[in-house]
Amino acid sequence: MTRPNIVLMMTDDHAVPAIGAYGSAINRTPAVDRLADEGMRFDNAFCTNSICSPARATLLTGTYSHVHGMTTLEQPGQKFDASQPSFPEMLRAAGYQTAIIGKWHLGHGGSSDPRGFDHWEVLPEHGVYHDPVFLTADGERRYAGHVTDIITDLALGWLDGRDPDRPFALLIQHKAPHRAFEPAERHRHLYEHDDIPAPATLHDDYANRAPAAVEARMRMSDLQPYDLKAPVPQCLSERAEREWRYQRYIKEYLRVIAGLDENVGRVLHYLDISGLTDRTAVAYTSDHGFYLGEHGWFDKRFMYEPSLRIPLVVRWPGVVPAGTSCDELVVNVDFAQTLLDMAGLPAHERMQGSSLLPLLRGERPGDWRDSVYYRYFEHLDVCHHVQASYGIRTRTHKLIHYPGHGSGQVGASAETREPEWELFDLERDPDELHNRYDDPEYVPVVRDLTERLTALQLRYRDTPEHVR
Repeated sequence: MTRPNIVLMMTDDHAVPAIGAYGSAINRTPAVDRLADEGMRFDNAFCTNSICSPARATLLTGTYSHVHGMTTLEQPGQKFDASQPSFPEMLRAAGYQTAIIGKWHLGHGGSSDPRGFDHWEVLPEHGVYHDPVFLTADGERRYAGHVTDIITDLALGWLDGRDPDRPFALLIQHKAPHRAFEPAERHRHLYEHDDIPAPATLHDDYANRAPAAVEARMRMSDLQPYDLKAPVPQCLSERAEREWRYQRYIKEYLRVIAGLDENVGRVLHYLDISGLTDRTAVAYTSDHGFYLGEHGWFDKRFMYEPSLRIPLVVRWPGVVPAGTSCDELVVNVDFAQTLLDMAGLPAHERMQGSSLLPLLRGERPGDWRDSVYYRYFEHLDVCHHVQASYGIRTRTHKLIHYPGHGSGQVGASAETREPEWELFDLERDPDELHNRYDDPEYVPVVRDLTERLTALQLRYRDTPEHVR
């Protein structure tokens, strides 16, 4: 098999319900939808830690947070060691031209600078939407314009200057649609006269849930003036104000998505006119999910479906059957091994995922995973006050443990809570509104999932906090 070119587009906070190919009720994404029409859509793709820096480190290394070291956001005391084995460095050693353009969010300077890339031009931390500064090996550069457009300009510029006789691997990592949302001028009035459908759980009262859900500061009422960009109307009921805030929030989010999808289309058009489409594998994903009003929330972090689930669409002409979907359980820890496998390279022995290549070919390995392991380390963060948690998700159930502390990780609050558990029956309760952990009917399920959770943690060399 000829080694393909590779283009991986990773966004920040692009939730599955905001993608047309996944049946979105709130917007359309023609470019991403085109990828799905011409490739494969994964319907059960998940992240291992729903926050920015850990997800990006997992992408590069093919390992879980506790292995690659980024358990929480990049900050003093916890820098990413870019010298550890990564798929870009392995591709480069095998003759690929490699580049990363856009969001890095793994620190910079010394061993935290991007490594394994022939070219890198990345945003400092989250970066900004307008007139952004980029970091390069030669220093800082500032560009005028909207960051989504600029990232694409820089990526296409690098493609123009590459060696046409060697394969390439290009990581286009967008800031969008990360909060606070600042769309390009051309999209500023999009949806202005529309009423965007709200999720069924917008008015969730968090009854019959762990206290962690009640005390989180991610409700519509926690949105700031810079999110709303307008004063809250007076004399609204609590319910009406929540709905007003949702409309302000979701429209700004979707305006940023509009620009993002346009730029995905620009990349696909470039591949078409350059004669590269048939020789290039293209993947579109996000670092984690995001709450679009589900449970009355914004942001991510919890193990509930909106923040756990991620989009993944892959097109590879001649290998991936067009217009197909896959419902196997896949995880972002699989991505590094998959990209290496595409290039005909073995995974590094340290990597902890599985190659998706058999699934991409339409095969169903008999030993494919039947559960997903998740861990969020940052305990009671200053902004959103979300408790640390970990858990297991199968096709039918989800077991979540809140140990009540942050396991001594950097960024964890010293506050403690009583340990709590949640169990959700995803078949009967897909919106995860009813905690069944103490329900006598589910005693066998709790016992089975607790044992499987412990086994997963030991398998991945993590520490079970519930075993004493």
